[in-house]
Amino acid sequence: MGMVDDANRVNFYDGQIRVVTPEGKEWKKFKANDYASVIAEHVEPWSYAKFCYLKPLGWKGFTDGDDTSIYSVAPLARLNAADGMATPLAQKEYERFFAKLAANLCTIRLPITGHDSSNCSMRRNDARACRRQPAAGTGIPHLANRDPNEGVGVVEAPRGTLIHHYQTDEHACATRQSHCGHQNNAARIAMSVDKAAKGLIHRGEVPREF
Repeated sequence: MGMVDDANRVNFYDGQIRVVTPEGKEWKKFKANDYASVIAEHVEPWSYAKFCYLKPLGWKGFTDGDDTSIYSVAPLARLNAADGMATPLAQKEYERFFAKLAANLCTIRLPITGHDSSNCSMRRNDARACRRQPAAGTGIPHLANRDPNEGVGVVEAPRGTLIHHYQTDEHACATRQSHCGHQNNAARIAMSVDKAAKGLIHRGEVPREF
């Protein structure tokens, strides 16, 4: 999942959110205001975290593969969800990045879009180098204190797609605020911890430190 412009190039401040399948096929593209119809949160009794999933698919548990409803955000995910970058320097870095991964057999050529995709999570820091785009303005917004209002905003932050949802009263004081930040990846993190623990910890053996 990641934010893109009209040409499906990475956008950080003003675009639509695009979700693609593991094969690179576009599954959904939606505006920020429609996020609640696409993203839902699941709660487990053993964690305070809320686990985000794709609402139309329903919660299918902590599973991966084609049948999962769990998605990913962050630098690597935004590149996989896009068809390129919007500025020349960023596009050059984008092409260099996937060429480097292809040399290390870390990419998958996607038949749908024709560009490469990677599921190598350890490459997420390298993916951040593609973020060479003009910064947003520095103006401070004025909050009118007339009628109660509501707003949803999305930004493609360094850690991934960040969604903010606010409601205010007549004094411009927030009465409700919610966001999906790092919790977008909470389910994936839980799955990674589970797999690592099962691979390293065995009954009757003293776990080794690595």
